[in-house]
Amino acid sequence: MGKYRNIIFYVVTIAFFSCLMYWFIIEGQTLEVKENIIIKTTGGSTWENFVDSFKTNLHHPLALLLAQIVTIILVARLFGWICMKIKQPTVIGEMIAGIVLGPSLLGMYFPEFSAFLFPKESLGNLQFLSQIGLILFMYIVGMELDLSVLRKKAHDAVVISHASIIIPFALGIGLSYFVYQEFAPEGIQFTSFALFIAIAMSITAFPVLARIVQERNLQKTKLGTVVITCAAADDITAWCILAAVIAIVKAGSFTSSIYVIIMAITYVFLMIKIVRPFLKRIGDLQAGKNTINKPMVAIFFLTLILSAYVTEVIGIHALFGAFMAGAIMPENAKFRTMFIDKVEDVALVLLLPLFFVFTGLRTQIGLLNDGHLWITAGFIILTAVLGKFAGSALAAKFLGINWKESLTIGALMNTRGLMELIVLNIGYDLGVLSPEIFAMLVIMALFTTFMTGPALDFINFIFKSKKNDEEKDHDENDPKYRVLLSFDNPESGSTLVKLAHDFTNKMNGNKSITAMNIAPVEEMHAYEINEYENEQFKNVIETSHELNLEVTTLFKASTDIENDLTNISNKGNYDLLLIMLGKSMYEGSLLGRLLGFTTKIINPEKLLNTVKGKGNIFNNSPFDDFTLQILDKTNIPVGILVEKDFKSADRVFVPIFNLSDFYLLEYAKRLINNNNSQIIILDVAGQIRSNIEVKELIRSIEQVAPNHITLYNEKKIEKEFLDAQDLMLISSKSWKSLIDTKSLWLSDIPSTLIISNP
Repeated sequence: MGKYRNIIFYVVTIAFFSCLMYWFIIEGQTLEVKENIIIKTTGGSTWENFVDSFKTNLHHPLALLLAQIVTIILVARLFGWICMKIKQPTVIGEMIAGIVLGPSLLGMYFPEFSAFLFPKESLGNLQFLSQIGLILFMYIVGMELDLSVLRKKAHDAVVISHASIIIPFALGIGLSYFVYQEFAPEGIQFTSFALFIAIAMSITAFPVLARIVQERNLQKTKLGTVVITCAAADDITAWCILAAVIAIVKAGSFTSSIYVIIMAITYVFLMIKIVRPFLKRIGDLQAGKNTINKPMVAIFFLTLILSAYVTEVIGIHALFGAFMAGAIMPENAKFRTMFIDKVEDVALVLLLPLFFVFTGLRTQIGLLNDGHLWITAGFIILTAVLGKFAGSALAAKFLGINWKESLTIGALMNTRGLMELIVLNIGYDLGVLSPEIFAMLVIMALFTTFMTGPALDFINFIFKSKKNDEEKDHDENDPKYRVLLSFDNPESGSTLVKLAHDFTNKMNGNKSITAMNIAPVEEMHAYEINEYENEQFKNVIETSHELNLEVTTLFKASTDIENDLTNISNKGNYDLLLIMLGKSMYEGSLLGRLLGFTTKIINPEKLLNTVKGKGNIFNNSPFDDFTLQILDKTNIPVGILVEKDFKSADRVFVPIFNLSDFYLLEYAKRLINNNNSQIIILDVAGQIRSNIEVKELIRSIEQVAPNHITLYNEKKIEKEFLDAQDLMLISSKSWKSLIDTKSLWLSDIPSTLIISNP
């Protein structure tokens, strides 16, 4: 009876209270005054009523906003992915996505769908949400500025930074003189129009520039330090000038704006002298902690919102307040990283794409329907490039920097990105920029951001020295056994160093070990990259010292880890690449199988390979997508370690399933020679004893290192035998076969090294 007690209680409770509710409803109906009751009827069928209700729900402001957000994020991520694949910043793809969803493409070719998805009455909600995204973004930009580096390096960079502002600023005012009469909105003074054109010419996108510097491994060079400092100084100066320009435009003249500028200077003084020390004391309370508590988060968010509110009320725009709030945050790198992580995903992934699309909805490229207008747009682009690129490069050359680095600084400072769109939208909202000039300047922002990568590649190509070619030839003729190990966390790096040591221990000067860490560029910030690199390589360096092993470290920030890893492997003349097998967080679960199946279908790269006949999207694979990409694209042998507390390769088990697996014996021989490993070869298919060539190879190994190699013919492998092994060497083809046949004994192997034979 006890086991039914809960069921009986549940049934009785539901029945009793259902009856009670029914009684109240019946009794309540007797209280109705029939004359006052209005019953809504549409006169249609039930289905028609449902359809009408469904259409009403579709056009509900909240439903429409959610549909807009879903569409915007999907399109922005798609174009961002495409740009990442062609080695361009993802921000370019997001900017293009905004234009695609605007009247320039979607509105032109699918006007009815565009009118349904982005009706004019819904744009207000989209604008306010995008403004929230911008405020959070500018807060992050302010936090990413490393003011300590700025203070130390300011003397080296201030000339370049201010030259990169004053020269394009002057050219922008000169450009305004020629385009004012034709393109300035009616009633706008020349001063207001010229100042906004000038600031649009002068801006640099610090976040995009910092990502490019990281991705090209320039952050540890003098050039990288100079250009980051220049961009940071440029950002601060440009936003201060923009605040003054906004004040002048809103006031109508410089004289009228003096009060606003005085209030702005007072605001900055209070933020630096009062608010900043207060926030530092609060930040010190978090020192050494790995989390930020909610009251502290509330304090910093209130600081952000109040700062943005004050600058908006003063008349210099809320974005300047958000930027200032970020810049005065406590300078502790760990604290800033934790706080940015709380804000960044919502700001950059969810809200910021709304701004790109809102900008795209304002950008009417169709207005440029005349050759003269496109010539004007080209002239604007030329002025922007000459002012920023040439101005920065010439200033750097004047300071004694060589031509290659001077031109590189010019190319990087010419990156405008999202910051340019922010300036243009402020000008558009103030009525200073007409739709035609706005569209031209958006095209200029896209062009100058897009050209940065190709310009850097072209500069490197021009200044490619003969010395580099000679070093490359020398590397190709180098007899050393070169091992590259790539790891994604400190622990796996240490393990791979131990494995590389076992393969090369006794080779003395005839070996080269390179430990490489390629980190996602979006996970790092400019101010913390050195600390991040040191943390990643800490275990690798400690392990190499313990083993008395010389290891070269290589760090790279990347937007496309798979391609960068394969390119470095193929071009570096390496003999072996060691990596760890990646794992899915949902591995083994129903969701994992579902996600694995769906990603095989919708992964564009896999679909492309399938169309080309290079693969089958429905094939089951024992490797994760990352490992499959490496195996597919590398031209050298790849060792994939399935790590289970690996210490050393003293006892190694090598199963030979067919003749194509015999290349594993070369790796077994290397382990014997360098680590005195005990090798046990399992002749699974019974092909070794019938193959004279393989028998001779085993005999030659035995002669050099007797008692180090054993041939094993048993079909059944005992668990006790497997427990005694440190490592299993297996071919990638045989590994797949074992996984497919669900051989349970694999789980008993401590660690497994899967070696491909390209």
